[in-house]
Amino acid sequence: MSHVMEILGKARVVVKDGKVVEVGEPQIGWCPIFEKARGIKAITKEEVRKNMEFRIRDFGLFTDKRKLEMDVFVGFGASEVMMTGLNKGLLDTTVTVCDGAGTVITNNPSLVQGMGARISGLVETEPIESTINGIADRGGIVLDPSGARIDPVGGVRRAAELGYRKIAVTIVFPETAKELRQLEQEMGLDLTIIGAHVTGIDKEFATELAKYLDIVTTCASKHIREIVKPLAQVGTAVPLFAITQKGKELLLERAKEVESPILINTMPLPALPEDKQPRELV
Repeated sequence: MSHVMEILGKARVVVKDGKVVEVGEPQIGWCPIFEKARGIKAITKEEVRKNMEFRIRDFGLFTDKRKLEMDVFVGFGASEVMMTGLNKGLLDTTVTVCDGAGTVITNNPSLVQGMGARISGLVETEPIESTINGIADRGGIVLDPSGARIDPVGGVRRAAELGYRKIAVTIVFPETAKELRQLEQEMGLDLTIIGAHVTGIDKEFATELAKYLDIVTTCASKHIREIVKPLAQVGTAVPLFAITQKGKELLLERAKEVESPILINTMPLPALPEDKQPRELV
């Protein structure tokens, strides 16, 4: 069974039967998050391989030993924000992805965190029975147990059919976000759309994407940093931007749950200290 994920500067990694079989070129050389979390001073193909092997060993990524409950990895990541949104009743459910399962609908805060905390851009995956069963045991619904397809629009439609209205969904492509906004209108939903995995996207892609989002992770994207005029920003190295009022409320709600002291200040945004940004931005 093979799985494809883009990690550490969007390097494409293929995993087959729990082993890394292919590693592509990373698009960036340094990321502040990975230096802080894993001590990686320079992102190379070898570091990418080692990091994927660590994820396989540490929490069973792409294997039948996948841990589905995990601690907070960063104070303000997409999964952490959704977890808080569910905890506080700002969201009814979430539509995200998980290796070994594809698109998943869940209103269980610890499951959304466990699935999403430490995966990067999942490109494709195949069904892993124990992961799918583990998700079901924790109140998650796998959209396509036989094929593990990644289909945010199908996931939101299914969530709406189950009676959920306030739904957060993570997406990568502008066309997906556009389709979701149309579905929101048709079905009378209240969607929070979170854009992820934006390293290396061109200006047109970034501009189109930003039209539909409530929140976006900046990754190492030069264009997202240039285009988005955030209503709120959390973090300064690889920040999360709230683009809409709804996104802002969700980020501020998350801020209440973060254990470290927090500075709240008004200033022109984005605030991006040069020495802290991933290098080079692409």
